[in-house]
Amino acid sequence: MSRWRWSPVRGGKARVARLLFVDDRQVGAAIRALRIRRRWRQSDVARTANVSREMVGRIERGSLGSVPLERLRRVADALGARFDTAVRWQGGDLGRLLSARHSAMHEAMAQFLLALGSWVSEPEVSFSVYGERGVIDVLAWHPSSRTVLVIELKTELVDLNETMGTLDRKRRLADGLARDRGWDPVAVGVWLAIAESRTNRRALATHATVLRSKYPADGRSIRAWLRHPVGPIVGLSFLPDVGVVTSRRDTQPIRRVRKSRGGSATLD
Repeated sequence: MSRWRWSPVRGGKARVARLLFVDDRQVGAAIRALRIRRRWRQSDVARTANVSREMVGRIERGSLGSVPLERLRRVADALGARFDTAVRWQGGDLGRLLSARHSAMHEAMAQFLLALGSWVSEPEVSFSVYGERGVIDVLAWHPSSRTVLVIELKTELVDLNETMGTLDRKRRLADGLARDRGWDPVAVGVWLAIAESRTNRRALATHATVLRSKYPADGRSIRAWLRHPVGPIVGLSFLPDVGVVTSRRDTQPIRRVRKSRGGSATLD
């Protein structure tokens, strides 16, 4: 049994329909129903998703064991839907575990900004602007340069396109959110901070061209800019040693953030 969700899209606005605890055959039946609703042949789906017609047929029959997840998502995308997966863990509350890792990143970031001494930061800034809803992990303000910084904290790089799109939206809305707090920004920066792990290192290496094109500033450039912000910055770096989850049956406690000689958190 698996948990999944598909989201047909009409007119640019997503209408989300969730199906929980369904088996592979029901996943295939849903894909087939979406195809028939569009009056497409399997070959039409295959061409749009850049997969073989045989692969589409296998998915519709519910034979998902040998279907790469990336291809299944492409087929769903071709039909205007989104296929999401969920991970189950027998060791306990996975949501609580992930929340703990995210909280550890928040604490590390708060320590780092506090050590700089020139930034004011506010965590978990929620917004609802003309139907656009979400939460900015950290909204930081540098009074002397009148710069606002949107910080996105990621424990894992999972959906790259969604991450980039969401961060673009937050950057666009940051000016208004800053003014709501009495700030008067002349520049808006973006910092995507990712938890240090081998998995995230591999993900970054896989998408290095896209990510560095989108977020050109690295950790060294970000650190220099944070001390003397001039104009906006758009960057990506790693936040080391925060809540690393191992492959053991139980997870290790969240480790302390590595300290520099001056006692502040360090960033890669």
